[in-house]
Amino acid sequence: MSRIGGAEIILPTSVEVLVEQNGIIVKGPKGELTQEIRPEVKVVVAEGKVKVTRKNNERLSRALHGLTRSLINNMVIGVDKGWVRNLEMVGVGYRVQGGADMITLSVGFSHPVVVKAPAGIAFGILENTKISVSGIDKHLVGQVAANIRAIKPPEPYKGKGIRFAGEYVRRKAGKAGKAVTGAK
Repeated sequence: MSRIGGAEIILPTSVEVLVEQNGIIVKGPKGELTQEIRPEVKVVVAEGKVKVTRKNNERLSRALHGLTRSLINNMVIGVDKGWVRNLEMVGVGYRVQGGADMITLSVGFSHPVVVKAPAGIAFGILENTKISVSGIDKHLVGQVAANIRAIKPPEPYKGKGIRFAGEYVRRKAGKAGKAVTGAK
C-alpha cells in the first residue's frame, strides 16, 4: 500500500470537495480548482475527510494512487491558503518594476523584459530585486516562477541572475588561478 496514497486528507471547514464521474472539484475561499481523475483510482469524501483508494493492484494503479492523493491535497491547500514562490535577482543594476498582473525586469539585456501573469497568478514585488509569484494552483505557480528564472538563470562565475529564494548556486573558480611562467 502506498504510504502517501493511504493517508487521508483532512478538509478545513472552509473547503468543499465534490466528486463527479471523471473528475473532482475543490472549492474554497480563494477559488475553485478541478482535476480529472483516472478510472484506476477511486475518491471518496466522507465526514470532512478525503480518502483515495485504488481499484486493483496493477502497476499503473499503484503509481496513480499516491499521485492522485498528492494532487487533491495540493488543491485543498491552494484553495484554502494559496501557494507562493519567491525569486531573487542578483546583479548590479538588476531590478523589477510592475504590479499584480505584469512585471518588467531589467536584467542586463539591452531591453526590459515584460512578463504578463496568466489567469490565476498574481505577482508581488517585495523589494526592487525580489519577486513573489502567488496563486491557488501549485503547478501553475511553480511553472510561472520557473519561466521567470529561465529569463536569466544564475551563472556559475559571479552568481548573477534570477534564482529561487534560498537556492544555492555552485560557483566556479574561473581563470584567476593560472600564472604566467616562462613568457617572453
